[in-house]
Amino acid sequence: MHFSSDNWAGAHPRVAESLLRHASGYERAYGAGELDKAVAQKFAEVFEREVEVFFVATGTAANTLALTLYNRPGGIAFCHREAHVVEDECGAFEYLSGGSRLHTVDGAEGRIAADRLDRAIGRFVPHVVHSGRPIAVTITQATEAGTVYSLDQISAISAVTRKYGLPLHMDGARFANALASLGTTPAEMTWKRGVDILSFGGTKNGCWCAEAVVLFDRSRAEEFSFLRKRGAQLFSKSRFIAAQFDAYFADGLWLETAAHANRMAARLADGIRASRTARLAWNPQANEVFAIVSKATMHKAFDAGASFYDWHPPQGFAGEIGADEAMCRLVTSFATTEEDVDGLAELIA
Repeated sequence: MHFSSDNWAGAHPRVAESLLRHASGYERAYGAGELDKAVAQKFAEVFEREVEVFFVATGTAANTLALTLYNRPGGIAFCHREAHVVEDECGAFEYLSGGSRLHTVDGAEGRIAADRLDRAIGRFVPHVVHSGRPIAVTITQATEAGTVYSLDQISAISAVTRKYGLPLHMDGARFANALASLGTTPAEMTWKRGVDILSFGGTKNGCWCAEAVVLFDRSRAEEFSFLRKRGAQLFSKSRFIAAQFDAYFADGLWLETAAHANRMAARLADGIRASRTARLAWNPQANEVFAIVSKATMHKAFDAGASFYDWHPPQGFAGEIGADEAMCRLVTSFATTEEDVDGLAELIA
């Protein structure tokens, strides 16, 4: 019963098979191979427009390079208070950008509030060197709280970024889960709503090591190619990332795996609602479930072989957590089974 992270799950068999199939023979290196080109074209089809695609190894690399692309001296990028980029990436943006910084913005359940973003950006007076200058805004879809920005919420954020002439970046480590949750299209959830650059994640959703930066503003491509090389993310044998994405997109596998993970999270949420020793902290929208669990039940589950993390309550959490209780995060994946979910539900019943 593994609910610690979707990073704990292995590769989907079809992704693993694709890696094996492309392991032999010779292919042009550094993204110039036929498979690389074919996958880049697939991205264009998925997003319904020409895009520039750059493969990288990790989500941290994708986010850091994407934001650094817009860097200027004294730069400030805006993110949610609990965003992965500020909480879990070890200052990578600050490091690679050469000293620019992240400015956090509040908002309920992991989502930036557009009015608070407007106020946060507006406090920096143009051309006043002492406080620095805004360079970008980043949102996480799905969020670190397991919630999803609606299309209207993305548009509202985008309206603020356009007001100040800033690019909008989307951290899509769980992009497919958000897409499956909203039942929309990749185009509608990104560039049609004002997103300029996307960190597109595959690793959490059945790939082995496959992330990409997708540029909707293609004029930035040459600059990004140099930035990626300097950031040590240009792979010589990039066909092995391309091979994963080739299988990931084939026959809609990526949406199938994401929808499965979301269904398992919904099933788990139902089990928690039925429990007398646990309750939902808020309703999940993708594949992360947050619950308040009695410590006795939590340790009983651990002893029975369940894995998940206890979690710090996010800023603004209005619920109550008793002295004998803990907040826990449970994450489902393409590999989660109904038996896993029902087994945990029995333990906390």
